[in-house]
Amino acid sequence: MFQKLRLNFSTLFGLLLLVLSLWAIANELREYNYRDILNSLAAIPKSRLSWAIWLTVLGYLVMIGYDILGFSYINRSLSWNKIALTNFISSAFSNTIGFALLTGSAIRYRFYANWGVSAVAIAQVIAFANFTFWLGMFAVAGFLFLINPLKIPTQLHLPFATVRPIGVIFLLLVAAYLLGSIFIKQPLIIRGQEFRFPTFKISLAQIAISSLDWILAAAVLYAVLPKISLSYPDFLGIYLLAMFAGVVSNVPGGLGVFETIILLILSSKVSAAAILGSMLAYRGVYYFLPLLVASSLLGLYEMRFRAGNLQK
Repeated sequence: MFQKLRLNFSTLFGLLLLVLSLWAIANELREYNYRDILNSLAAIPKSRLSWAIWLTVLGYLVMIGYDILGFSYINRSLSWNKIALTNFISSAFSNTIGFALLTGSAIRYRFYANWGVSAVAIAQVIAFANFTFWLGMFAVAGFLFLINPLKIPTQLHLPFATVRPIGVIFLLLVAAYLLGSIFIKQPLIIRGQEFRFPTFKISLAQIAISSLDWILAAAVLYAVLPKISLSYPDFLGIYLLAMFAGVVSNVPGGLGVFETIILLILSSKVSAAAILGSMLAYRGVYYFLPLLVASSLLGLYEMRFRAGNLQK
């Protein structure tokens, strides 16, 4: 009963944030019409779109490392091509649709179980991958927020004027995790579940892979933005703040929440219509294009799987 209420509250909270974000975006764009946005989208040079596509390909290749490390963590082996297929399809679906536990996790269970991996082992890989995702965010954002504290838009009504306190918290969490991997050898029992720290080597690999994932994802959007007087490291901090808000909002793909924060911070440097046009291109390249490919691969896999069962 409690879990059902918590799920309903999470869903309602996500919908509320989506509505508020759409209102904020509409407010920012009130001086423009849809033609301004479409013109901004069409004005993106093909060379920049090409860069965005290649960066996306590289980013999804890096994501495969999440599951490879996960299998290393649980001391299980599985061929890399199977891991790569599963990770790509699950990442494409969870990144675009959101609700990773209901999308990406279900796909991982479907594929890995068919290849003989136990439910317990799959759950461990999923938990490991999800934790690695956040670990990279904390590492990169913590470092950037500390050395170059971004001012938080007053419209967000956060208790901090800059992101520096958030950066300190993030880095302390990363440091605690690394220290735990060095000194804590016995499993911990957290809410009835056993948790074992990975080796220090695997912990460092988690941070490296996830950090590179975040850096490449931000580079995709930076590639299609209009030319503005903003360095990539400065933009990376803005991107991470927006993505963090989008992910914790529980809105599918951070839709609306992510755009709102980017618009609030960058609208003083370039028109809101141009920014939204770039973000539409970003979502098309980084989210919907991989989802289209993943859906095709999933369909092919299911057809082959059914054909194999019929022959038995």
